[in-house]
Amino acid sequence: MLVVIGLIFFHSALVFVTEGDFYVTNTETTEVITVIAGFGVVWAMPLLFLISGLGARHSLQRRGAGTFTKERLLRLGVPLLLGTLLLNPLPQWLRQRSSDPHYHESYIDFLPHFFDTHVEPDEFPFLLQGEHFETGHLWFVVLLLTFSLMLALLHRCLPHEPFRHLTDRVATVTLNRRGVILLPAPAFAAICAFVGMEEGYAGWHRWAYLLFFVAGFTLATDGRLRTAMRRDARFAACLGVLLFTATAPGFTTADDPFTQMTPLAVTSRALFGAAGWCLVIAIPGLLDRPRPHPPHTSPTPTAPPPPTRSRRLHGYLATAVLPLYVLHQPIVVAVAYFVVGWSAPIPVEYAVLVTISLALTLAAYEVLVRHTRVTRFLFGMRS
Repeated sequence: MLVVIGLIFFHSALVFVTEGDFYVTNTETTEVITVIAGFGVVWAMPLLFLISGLGARHSLQRRGAGTFTKERLLRLGVPLLLGTLLLNPLPQWLRQRSSDPHYHESYIDFLPHFFDTHVEPDEFPFLLQGEHFETGHLWFVVLLLTFSLMLALLHRCLPHEPFRHLTDRVATVTLNRRGVILLPAPAFAAICAFVGMEEGYAGWHRWAYLLFFVAGFTLATDGRLRTAMRRDARFAACLGVLLFTATAPGFTTADDPFTQMTPLAVTSRALFGAAGWCLVIAIPGLLDRPRPHPPHTSPTPTAPPPPTRSRRLHGYLATAVLPLYVLHQPIVVAVAYFVVGWSAPIPVEYAVLVTISLALTLAAYEVLVRHTRVTRFLFGMRS
């Protein structure tokens, strides 16, 4: 919930970034936001995939591979199709109008250009490509659906007993020795260093996210791994911040730090990958508060306490996560299109952009999505 709501703040900030390719760019930009946004990139989307892997483990265990596959196709595939058809063309049309003052094509006339696509198997799982077509911010849903289907297939085809035995041994070693939970960091460093990074997918390579998803699935298999995350969270946080800070020389001086194979660029990407794993372990580890076991009481049933305001808010936002994610970016871009023309300081424009975008996103969810069975289904919510 925090990451998805935070994406409204993050994407609003990209309007003021000096170097980038966001849909709408303010006339006045600043390097400060570039650095802050870079720190968000290193952990935010990886954390979403880690949490998605945790949830996939429990869902798969409860439903079985067949029902899990059907549920993921409906709850992820339907919103993906809806967002692609109805929401994603708008940011691309506004990009054209913002970048070219002589562009006056109407939105309706632009739609055929957006859907002029062809299939490129080399870009799997992003098979549809085109000059104006894009999955936009829904690339996360594309990858999550792909990873979930791959997981269901492996769960059905591979024997479970060797995996349980391996997980038990790993959990034992991880709990008994400090720092062991950080040992996957070199794998993420190697992917970033030698496979490269992709700006279109929040900086990380698409297949690096698969490792975060699998890691989340694995962490959910044994409670001892969760204990180790809490224990090593402070050290992981310090190490992650240190490694991210060390990437600055390479990312600020290289011509193309995401793909360039110079020693400095490769080293910076490796440090970035390692920092990402450390921070993804640190953040949930620092926030984790295991629930205390209820004391032994009389078997006489009692009425549950009334829900508090924070618990009601938690329940409201928990069910709204996917719709808010699907809705937020087109709204941010549309609001930014009108705000960037102001002659106001960056902090004022940013505050207005965030406030209006957040209010409109929540209002769109409340008015257009939440209250009918059809719209809940279209946005991946349970009826």
